[in-house]
Amino acid sequence: MKPSTLRIGYRYRPSRLAPGYDAIVIGSGMGGLTTAALLSELGWKVCVLEQHYTAGGYTHSYERNGYEWDVGVHYIGDVGTQTQTKRMFDFLSDGRLQWAPMDAEYDRFYIGDKVFNAKAGKQAFRDNLLRQFPNEQQAIDDYMKLLAGSGSALSAFGMGRAMKPWQQSLAQPFLNWKTPDVFFRKTYDVLSELTDDKDLIAVLCGQWGDMGLPPKSSTFMVHAMIARHYLYGGYYPVGGAWKIADSIIPRIQNAGGEVFTYARVKQILVEDGRVCGVEMKDGHRIDCDCVISAAGIDNTFNHLLANDVVEASGYKPKLAEVQPSFAHLGVYVGLTETAEQLGLPKTNFWIYPSNDYDSAVNAFLENPDAPFPVVYISFPSAKDPDYLNRHPGTSTIEIVAPAPYEWFVKWRDETWGKRGEDYDMFKAELGERLMQHLYDKVPQIRGKVDYFEVSSPLSTDWFGGYHHGELYGLAHTPERMQQKWLRPQSKIPGLWLTGQDILTCGVTGAMMAGMLTTMSMVGTRKMAPLMKRIYSPG
Repeated sequence: MKPSTLRIGYRYRPSRLAPGYDAIVIGSGMGGLTTAALLSELGWKVCVLEQHYTAGGYTHSYERNGYEWDVGVHYIGDVGTQTQTKRMFDFLSDGRLQWAPMDAEYDRFYIGDKVFNAKAGKQAFRDNLLRQFPNEQQAIDDYMKLLAGSGSALSAFGMGRAMKPWQQSLAQPFLNWKTPDVFFRKTYDVLSELTDDKDLIAVLCGQWGDMGLPPKSSTFMVHAMIARHYLYGGYYPVGGAWKIADSIIPRIQNAGGEVFTYARVKQILVEDGRVCGVEMKDGHRIDCDCVISAAGIDNTFNHLLANDVVEASGYKPKLAEVQPSFAHLGVYVGLTETAEQLGLPKTNFWIYPSNDYDSAVNAFLENPDAPFPVVYISFPSAKDPDYLNRHPGTSTIEIVAPAPYEWFVKWRDETWGKRGEDYDMFKAELGERLMQHLYDKVPQIRGKVDYFEVSSPLSTDWFGGYHHGELYGLAHTPERMQQKWLRPQSKIPGLWLTGQDILTCGVTGAMMAGMLTTMSMVGTRKMAPLMKRIYSPG
C-alpha cells in the first residue's frame, strides 16, 4: 500500500524535532493519539512517533487506482447522541468529527441457510429478536437485563486499571461488588444458561468478529461491551476513517507537539532502572524521561525493550500468560458505479457456515480448504455521505476474514510487494474464495468490479507493526481480562502503556484506554477539571 494523498502527520527527520518534549508516544493509533491529545490539553509538549507513512493506526485509510478504503474502522457505536463516547470524540476533534448513521438494520447475519439481523435501538433490538425467536421471550429479556447490568461494571473495571496498585487493593472489595458473576465467564457458557436455541445464541454472538474470538473462547465481559456499544446502531465517520486522526492531531500541534510519520523506534532506552528516551532506527536518540507505548504489549516488551530490562522488571513470565488475537485477510474492492446505482446497503454482512462458530474456527485452523468461519463484508462508500465528493462515480467494498499468521510465516522476511509468485498465488486463491462470498450476497456487482487487492497478515505486520498480524492486540480471553498487570503504569519508572491491550478492543476501547493512561499519569486532581469540560453538558 504505497503512500497516498491521505497521509496524516509530518515526516520524521531529526532536524524537525523540538529541543525537548515532556513525553514521547510510540504509535499513533487511537490510544496513542488520545493520550497525546489529552496531555497536550494539560500543557504537555508531546512527540508522537509513527512508523507507518500515515498516522492513525487501524483508523488510517489508503487510496489506490482512484478508490479509497479504510483498513480497520468499519463502524462505531454509541455516537448517535451525547454519550460519553460521543463527548470524548467531540472533545478530541474539537467538534470536527461528524458521524453518519447506518441503516436501522446495521448488522445482517447469514448463519448457514438462515438470515437474521440486528436493529438499532434497545427496544427495537429486543422486539426484533422476539420476532425472530417468538418462543424465547424469557431468554431475550434475561439477556437484555444482563447487558443493562454490565454498564457500571465496565466503568468500574476501567477505573480499576487506572488505579495505582495500593489504590486498587483498597478498592478491590468495591470492584468485586460491582462485577457481575458472569463477567469473566466464557460467553457461550453464560448464554447457554439462558436458552437452548443454538440459532439464538449464534445471533447474540453474531458480532464475535468485532473482538476476534468465538463464544466458547471469549469472555462475556467483552461480549457485553460490544453488544452494548452497538445497541443503538452503527455510525461511520463522515469523510472516512482517516478523518479521526486528521481531526485530533491539531490538538497536539497547538500545544507545541507533533506527530511524526516514517518514525520507527528501534528501542526504548532505560538507564539506571528508569526510562531516559528512545533510539530511532536511524540511530538518533531522543532524550525524554516519559515514554508512552501505544505499540501493544508484544511490541513493547518483546521488541522495544532490552531483554535484561524485561527480565529485571518481572514481565517475562507474565508475557507467557497472554497471546495475540487472530490475524486476518482483507479484500479491498473498487467498483465503476456508485453505491446508490448498485444498491449497496449501509448494513454490515456477517456470513457463517453454521451456528457452531467455535467448531467452524477449529475446522478452518486445521484445514485451509475448510469454509471460512466468518466472512465480514462492509460497504464504506455507501456509509460515507462524503465519499462521492472525493471519488465521483465509484464505490468500494471491504471484506475481512480470519487467517492464521502461521500460514504466511515462511514469507515474513521478504519485502512487501516482492514476496514471490507462490505467495501471490496463495493470497490470490484466498481472495477469490472471499470474492465468491461477495458475489453470492451482492450479485448485482458482477461485471462492475474494476479493481481488488488482497492483504494478508504480513501486511498488518509490515504496515501496522503487529508481528503476528493480530487485529485486536491480545486475545480477549477470560484469563487475559483478569491480568492486573495490563494497566497504564508499568513497573519501569517513566514507561507508561496505552491502547487496547490495557483495556478492551476497538477504536472506542483504545480511546478510553488513552483517557485512563492520562489520568494515571497526571492524577485525578489535575484530570478532574478536564474531565468536567469533556463530559459536562453544553
